[in-house]
Amino acid sequence: MARLPFSLLLFLFIFPLLLDVGVSKTLKRDVKALNEIKASLGWRVLYTWVGDDPCGDGDLPPWSGVTCSAQGDYRVVTELEVYAVSIVGPFPVAVTNLLDLTRLDLHNNKLTGPIPSQIGRLKRLSILNLRWNKLQDVIPPEIGELKSLTHLYLSFNNFKGEIPKELANLPELRYLYLQENRFSGRIPAELGNLKSLRHMDLGNNHLVGTIRELIRIEGCFPALRNLYLNNNYLTGGIPSQLANLANLEILYLSQNKMSGVVPPTLAHIPRLTYFLYFPSNMQVMVLSTMRSSNTLYGNCTWIITNFQGELQMPFTNTPF
Repeated sequence: MARLPFSLLLFLFIFPLLLDVGVSKTLKRDVKALNEIKASLGWRVLYTWVGDDPCGDGDLPPWSGVTCSAQGDYRVVTELEVYAVSIVGPFPVAVTNLLDLTRLDLHNNKLTGPIPSQIGRLKRLSILNLRWNKLQDVIPPEIGELKSLTHLYLSFNNFKGEIPKELANLPELRYLYLQENRFSGRIPAELGNLKSLRHMDLGNNHLVGTIRELIRIEGCFPALRNLYLNNNYLTGGIPSQLANLANLEILYLSQNKMSGVVPPTLAHIPRLTYFLYFPSNMQVMVLSTMRSSNTLYGNCTWIITNFQGELQMPFTNTPF
């Protein structure tokens, strides 16, 4: 019998090993973390999270809501989306062991308790969506360590305390949703240093202070388009310097304790298309001031209400 060439024998020996290497294994750290999360979330995800490997093992698909990517010889979990399944209980701390996460979406559940300080470990996270839960306590300052974060959704929870100034340490942040919580104190002026911030919604909280304090930093909010500060306890008037926010498109200031006239400079914000203001003093002064100025033009919808909160007069695409 003819002998097989040594090279062929070597190939036949190594080939099965190559096949085994070709199927990347999921990093043990992530497997352990997902199993801990599975145990904490309970039966609502058990029926879709089957098998030993969250990223799939060839015979079984990846767990629902789990997205994995290859990293060297292993697969790592890069996205976790488990939303609108009525998860009950505290925020699963094991999530913070998924160090390669870029997206974490647990919105529209019934999570309670605080966000753990370990959240700062997720250095690659770009989207954090925890809105529509029952989360409580203060926002941990460690959230300012998420340098890649672009979208932060914490609205419709029960957060309290002050808005942490550490949010100003997020250089890539574009969207900040903190409305419908119980935040108190002043809005950190440091947020104005966020060069990429386009949308900021702080409405329906217990915030105090003035807009003048918020925009005191020169060149603040250079990219801001939408600013919602409605339903708080802000005082003072509208400073004319607000017109320096040249990219503003929506300005929502209703239901505060502000007073005074609308400065004519606001009409020169080129992109402003919607302005809602609810001052606490008599409205006739505001309306007469706007009517007497020949500079208030533009495509802006100006809605000004009286102190009872009823619509008094809308102006759409109309020079005053």
